[in-house]
Amino acid sequence: MDAEPVKAGSVQRRQQSRTIVNEFVEPLGRRILIRKDESRQKTRGGIVLPDKAEIPTITGRIVEVSAQIERDEDFPVRKYDKVLFHPKNAIPVDFEPDNVLFVVPIEDVVAVFRKVQEPKSAVERAEGNNAGEETDG
Repeated sequence: MDAEPVKAGSVQRRQQSRTIVNEFVEPLGRRILIRKDESRQKTRGGIVLPDKAEIPTITGRIVEVSAQIERDEDFPVRKYDKVLFHPKNAIPVDFEPDNVLFVVPIEDVVAVFRKVQEPKSAVERAEGNNAGEETDG
């Protein structure tokens, strides 16, 4: 018997009848489900932050996108994107023990982190071509 893959933002629970039930959170409307990144206790410069440090925005990974947002071309967010969001209207989801899931209105997502591969420069291309053109002397 093959086990089905578990969706992100889902939990497997065993019932008394020994069957496995998969539960997952699906955001509705103009909302997305975000798994909050672990909070930093120390800045890159080495400054230790107090436990109650107020940070107005939080980063996290998108776990699920509502069908409405998925179809909307005005919001170029996809599952697994890293985003910066304002936590004021974020609704915590009591689904995991450490409570790191939040349902967030798309309007509260203020940035999406993107990685772009730089095309090779003309110098790098020339160096790559010259490496294969060794002459016998």
